[in-house]
Amino acid sequence: MQQKEDSLKSYALDMVQAISPQNRFKADSLFTKMFVRALKTNNSFFYPFDSLETISKLYSPDSSFRIFTWQMVITENVVRQHGAIQMKTKDGSLKLFPLIDKSDVIVNLADTVADNKAWVGAVYYRIVATKSGNKNYYTLLGYDENNIRSNRKIIEVLQFINGEPLFGGPYFSFDNDAAKVSGNSRFIMEYKKSTNARLTYDGDLGIIIFEHLESESNEPKKKWTLIPDGDYEGFKWTNDKWVHIEKVFNQITPEGKEPMPSPIKDEQGNTDQDKLKDNTVPQKK
Repeated sequence: MQQKEDSLKSYALDMVQAISPQNRFKADSLFTKMFVRALKTNNSFFYPFDSLETISKLYSPDSSFRIFTWQMVITENVVRQHGAIQMKTKDGSLKLFPLIDKSDVIVNLADTVADNKAWVGAVYYRIVATKSGNKNYYTLLGYDENNIRSNRKIIEVLQFINGEPLFGGPYFSFDNDAAKVSGNSRFIMEYKKSTNARLTYDGDLGIIIFEHLESESNEPKKKWTLIPDGDYEGFKWTNDKWVHIEKVFNQITPEGKEPMPSPIKDEQGNTDQDKLKDNTVPQKK
């Protein structure tokens, strides 16, 4: 497996770094064929492929599967994601579901439920496991460079029906919002290319947290104008759905109670010895 991984490394890099689209296509094709052959090795599920740095590799929290995703930039305005789900099997044989990115032909990305052959592509960076009775749900947080003007971050719910993967579903609720949004099968956060919008999972709070976006030109329908404004929204898994929270952090610092610096030196450069003692870590004798 180590030898196979060494052979894969150069192609994995070329998929991202090759200058011409033709070379990136060639590297992607060769990588995919060699990667599948490597995965056919018995018990490959446990091999980490750590040196393939351009490939996202995530195990589900219950170790029932792992998901590989990567991207290929075709042009500066066309980006495609590729990937596969590898299932854990009792005999160590390969059970693999290829992920086919069809986001360019899906009419309504936020309201589509589909299998692995009509996947809304993303490079995943986190899996959050939730349950409803005996049913397991796996929420995927992903990134998509999208096009020349905007990036996307995606929250995607994955489940397995009769052993087959299914992406999307009625798992996002905005019922508590002033302006209600209904019918979303996944959450898509699209924003201006030159900025960065945070979307992550806080395990301590049990909340998916993301930055609230505002249009810098007062044109909210133009997603490429959206930038973070400093507030945070979220989703919390409640009654088998991700329920939207309009404002995650509501604490407001009272006027006049703002935290102030307490410098050890004054304006003349003299050291306050009492403050110095307060900031000194006691030494063990």
